[in-house]
Amino acid sequence: MKIARIDTHWIAVPFDHGGPASTGFGGRAWADMNTLIIEVETDCGIIGYGEIFGHNAIPSARSALETMIGPFAIGQDARAIQPLMQEIQRTNHNFGRYGQSMFAISGLDTALWDIAGKAAGLPLWQLLGGTASQTIPAYASLMRYAKPEVVKERTATAVAEGYKYVKLHERTPEAVGAARDGAGAAPRIMVDVNCPWTPSEACSMAAAFEPYDIHWLEEPVWPPENFDGLAEVRSSGLMDIAAGENASTAWEFQQMLRAGAVDWAQPSVAKVGGVTEARKISTLCEAANVGFAPHSPYFGPGFVATLHVVAAHTGQKAPIERLYGNMEASLYGDLINPDSDGFYHLPTGPGLGIDPDPNVIKDFTKKHSD
Repeated sequence: MKIARIDTHWIAVPFDHGGPASTGFGGRAWADMNTLIIEVETDCGIIGYGEIFGHNAIPSARSALETMIGPFAIGQDARAIQPLMQEIQRTNHNFGRYGQSMFAISGLDTALWDIAGKAAGLPLWQLLGGTASQTIPAYASLMRYAKPEVVKERTATAVAEGYKYVKLHERTPEAVGAARDGAGAAPRIMVDVNCPWTPSEACSMAAAFEPYDIHWLEEPVWPPENFDGLAEVRSSGLMDIAAGENASTAWEFQQMLRAGAVDWAQPSVAKVGGVTEARKISTLCEAANVGFAPHSPYFGPGFVATLHVVAAHTGQKAPIERLYGNMEASLYGDLINPDSDGFYHLPTGPGLGIDPDPNVIKDFTKKHSD
């Protein structure tokens, strides 16, 4: 079974996050959710889907697929996923084992696992070893609103919808305190600050957040690969430390775990090397007794693949991230929405279990020149 065709679809769906119009990372307005889907077809007619991390980098990530990764994959055995991924990584290592080249590899890898499940007639979570539960808890991942009154309102709304876990992207004690006021005492609150501080500054801010009973502090240190700095913050014992969305391949996670940097490791299926690398990291986390909490603020195949990978993980695992907001249209219907108790239900079809809605692809595809 050979890889016969590789295409991409750039989807831009209007997205309402419920905050001020200027809300967005870096202060930029975020009105659309951009998703880069890779579609892979075999010479047997089986089609698999993956997701390539992109957002503002979608043009360059798409170019990496079309000029470096895709041409190498055409004609290769679609069933030999791990040897193929190893060879593609080796062939392209001169261009870096991070960023757009790994984003493209991640999407291809996930699409091939979708094909493998479809060929076997099994959902991916079962192909990877099964699960004890058909449901997985979700957490609401809020935008950075900065204004405490907005943070309080959005947190309270998420909790009222059934979320037992809420993640903030705030950087001030006032905003974190407002979230706790909005959530009440029971829900877990996580704080992702996106790598702004030195280790000393991070320790001071962790102390300022501590009164609000924070479940984990995410990416508090710059740069993200400063694992010794993360370990220093973790050693303060003030709260759990999470990181990893910017790490690439299982090798970097091995370094992170050796440094004692995190309580929760956060590989991103659409960035880290796909399902293959995420599964390796799952095993590393289990062996190191570190929690497994993949980064997944996606609405495409990367999100669905994360459901399967987390379901197959047998160690300590976190709820799955759901970027908090409303989409004008969904590639996967209600699958992306947790139920009223805050749980996702695993798809049971073969492969990823569900294909993206072709009508949504048709209606929301950006032109290649956009």
